[in-house]
Amino acid sequence: MFRPEDISQITARGSNLETVKQQITNFKTGFPFLRITESASNYHGLIKLSESEIQKYILLFEEKVENGLNVLKFIPASGAASRMFKSLFTALENLQSGKETEEVLKDKEVALFFDQLGQFAFYDDLIELTTKENQVIENISLQEILEGLLLEKGLNYGNLPKGLLKFHKYTDRNRTPLEEHLVEGALYSKSNENVVDLHFTVSPEHQQAFRTCVDEIKPLYESLFGVKYQIGFSQQKSATDTIAVSIDNEPFRNIDGSLLFRPAGHGALLENLNDLEADLIFIKNIDNVVPDQHKKTTIEYKKALAGVLLNLQDQIFFYQKMLNDHHPTALESAFYAEAANFLENVLNIAPPNNQYYSEKTELYRYFTKKFNRPVRVCGMVQNMGEPGGGPFFALNNDGTVSLQVVETSQIDMEDQEQAAIAKNATHFNPVDLVCAIRNYAGKKYNLLDFSDPKTGFISNKSKDGKELKAQELPGLWNGAMSDWNTLFVEVPASTFSPVKTVSDLLRKEHQA
Repeated sequence: MFRPEDISQITARGSNLETVKQQITNFKTGFPFLRITESASNYHGLIKLSESEIQKYILLFEEKVENGLNVLKFIPASGAASRMFKSLFTALENLQSGKETEEVLKDKEVALFFDQLGQFAFYDDLIELTTKENQVIENISLQEILEGLLLEKGLNYGNLPKGLLKFHKYTDRNRTPLEEHLVEGALYSKSNENVVDLHFTVSPEHQQAFRTCVDEIKPLYESLFGVKYQIGFSQQKSATDTIAVSIDNEPFRNIDGSLLFRPAGHGALLENLNDLEADLIFIKNIDNVVPDQHKKTTIEYKKALAGVLLNLQDQIFFYQKMLNDHHPTALESAFYAEAANFLENVLNIAPPNNQYYSEKTELYRYFTKKFNRPVRVCGMVQNMGEPGGGPFFALNNDGTVSLQVVETSQIDMEDQEQAAIAKNATHFNPVDLVCAIRNYAGKKYNLLDFSDPKTGFISNKSKDGKELKAQELPGLWNGAMSDWNTLFVEVPASTFSPVKTVSDLLRKEHQA
């Protein structure tokens, strides 16, 4: 299958030959669907916090931070903004080809954009760029405005990452998502020494632009909030790229005969996450930010989710230490009964069907495996018709059933029973996670050991006019974390305000 020069290429990029061979096998066999047994809801598997519980968990989190808890905020930020402006790019192409303005404005999103142009945070920059001496914006053509916004000769918004676009208006300065995450960090993830540790994953071609922006704004926000920022960047590792194949599952080759490797989706960021050192890690996407006047609920729930996790972790640490410090037969039967109850009724882990652990040594092995895992608490929002995965109970490879974040693509929607469970789901995943990656002794887990490689994804693409198949690794918050101890907590819809299209910035959640 591979030539000597192929193996040299694989080795040079840091990839593993056996892993690449397994990827080829995955193309041939496909990935199995995940079997869901029910959706998690407020009735079973999803916690709805009362106001008193929110305050209790906020206090617990703040006390732990005061006592030296090491907190970090992890923000996937490599997403390009080009998809945000899809309709505007089409409009620009039509105008450049000679279509009339009236025809272009029949697209409702394009018409809305021009009608509300002054409401966007980037409006002032666009005005400064496109208006000439003695001109006003009303005298500038739609084509010139779009070229000024999207193209390299202008603001270049069509080629920049979302994190560097102006999202929100303020009286002093308008902010990018990067800045909003700095503000959020100061409000809920600073240390007891007022250090805010943030880590952004970025594309190689944009890392310098991020650094330049940080160098400019960091002193401003450090002064504003009385904190010190510790900001790191990393790129998706080329070694995590997956090989592409032809429709016949043969390695796809570039024009020069070399193998084609492609970025493997956000699941590849598990490697980046695994490189970090912290007691507790918040994870949130770059575009899910709101202006200051809407932040209060977000801040409260971020701290509350962290408190829920820390309370859970304290209990898990108790079981870890007992199991580590005692011989299986030295532990009382009452301990095993208590541990079994905790696994099933708190962590929502059901043992395999027809599996009865009658011996203490069997229970010991089972409990040691299930308690000795990373922990995460995932915020879940009530369904609002947004695309994306959701919280479910799912069957695992070892026969257990546990809480999982499951994408629609992982569910066999042609199975009527499975489709019914998916369609009746009450909540979806907004990517709002708090993670703990150390055991009771402070030793960090190797997160790669807790991923399910069978939860990848295959898609159809093309290159140089030829069709190909691409493969994504298990998603960061679903398959890559499938073997974590997990709790789901309902969070308000107001904490979820992603920006998928430019018109999303006109929603009240993003307007000052």
